[in-house]
Amino acid sequence: MERIAKFEKVSFGQFLTDWKKFFPDIGEKRIRDIYEGIMLPKRATSGSAGYDLFLPCGIMLAPGEGMTIPTGIRAKISEGWVLNLYPRSGLGFKFRLQLDNTVGIVDSDYYNSDNEGHIMIKVTNDSRSGRELSLEAGKGFAQGIFLPFGITEDDDAEGVRNGGFGSTG
Repeated sequence: MERIAKFEKVSFGQFLTDWKKFFPDIGEKRIRDIYEGIMLPKRATSGSAGYDLFLPCGIMLAPGEGMTIPTGIRAKISEGWVLNLYPRSGLGFKFRLQLDNTVGIVDSDYYNSDNEGHIMIKVTNDSRSGRELSLEAGKGFAQGIFLPFGITEDDDAEGVRNGGFGSTG
């Protein structure tokens, strides 16, 4: 296996800024506690393709409800590789938990963006059976798989990334 990436926590300052965007009523001490508890993604078994991403705090989602989760994580990825994000399959089966953009794409140059490459994951409980989703802090809710990618022979992209969602146009 090729070793092509490394997960890291973003700085507390970046986490604080991003957390307050989505949860403005939570105080800095509580945000510090959440930050301190962040777990880096891991594979569950040696044969797992996906790295589990863990919730930094507990969540509760009613059917149809969504939430953006600042993970506190970034990924330093070798050029020529991408990190694809998906919901954990068990949560998809039980609750129809979905990523709002269907598949998250984390490019290698995102690591150097102004937000330190902070991975944000927006999920929705799309339950059609009226089931509320309740998960504790530290539970896996998404998984990331590193994949190689290619470019066309006549590719001439020279743009520079500065941000996340929609930052490249």
